Amino acid sequence: MTFDNRITRLTGTRLPIVQAPMGWIARSTLASAVSNAGGLGIIETSSGELEAIKNEIRQMRHLTDQPFGVNIAQAFVRDPNIAQFVIDEGVQFVTTSAGSPARYTEQLKSAGLTVFHVVPTLSAALKAVDAGVDGLIVEGGEGGGFKSPTPVASMVLLPLIRSRVDVPIIAAGGFVDGASMAAAFALGAEGIQLGTRMVSALESPVHDNWKQQIVDASETDTVFLNQRHSPALRALRTTRTESLADVEENVMPQFGDTQALYFGGDMNAAIALSGQVCGRISEIKPVATILADIEQEFLSTVTKLKADYPS
Repeated sequence: MTFDNRITRLTGTRLPIVQAPMGWIARSTLASAVSNAGGLGIIETSSGELEAIKNEIRQMRHLTDQPFGVNIAQAFVRDPNIAQFVIDEGVQFVTTSAGSPARYTEQLKSAGLTVFHVVPTLSAALKAVDAGVDGLIVEGGEGGGFKSPTPVASMVLLPLIRSRVDVPIIAAGGFVDGASMAAAFALGAEGIQLGTRMVSALESPVHDNWKQQIVDASETDTVFLNQRHSPALRALRTTRTESLADVEENVMPQFGDTQALYFGGDMNAAIALSGQVCGRISEIKPVATILADIEQEFLSTVTKLKADYPS
């Protein structure tokens, strides 16, 4: 099947599938695997390790000749020159998040880059469109990571935003396979973003303990933390996260030792950010297999719907 829509045309990719920019995880090894498999790999900035991130962006040139992008997570990037660096490195696709869509959009677009902004609500989507972004990443509350304290499910959020804006939409939060991708398209998206599914991929740099806990998890094995503050967090259910579930104060100072979790495998050393789709992931697979399976299942799902409901 050939995907030809606004997402593939704007990204230059074969598949309308984007890898989420997860802190410390969305580095060159994972991102290049996604790009080489036909999707769009994204390099993160939310870790705040700017010099390391700059090296990762440069390393991408050695690992893939396919398109890739960079996320600018404004709340975590302290260098005001990050946008100019991304421009100077020849990156063509940028997602912005955790801040105002107006901050970098004009600068990036003036340099010829494509800019998508991450939004969790209709009001945020309208502000981003007014700021001139090329498209939106519409993030439902099912997703893992830093979230709006008032989460809205993708089933509600996607068609709501689609009814009010004309720009292309990438759906995030709750998408993991071809069937859910077909559902996203039915709701108005033209692409999907994968986060938790990529955390558990073979090429993901996180410790195998984290990947295995995703595989072993049920659909109820995430907790929603910090809802009285911002950002809220969706994470895997562990002893640590359960102990923080009813804490009234901001839990961010208690986030923990990320390095011990991510690369040491201690699941209680820090908050393991993961989405509800953990309950639908049953195997650690290479990125290329994940994307090929999604493509095939999307096609079979659409074909079956056409056969079951002929016009």
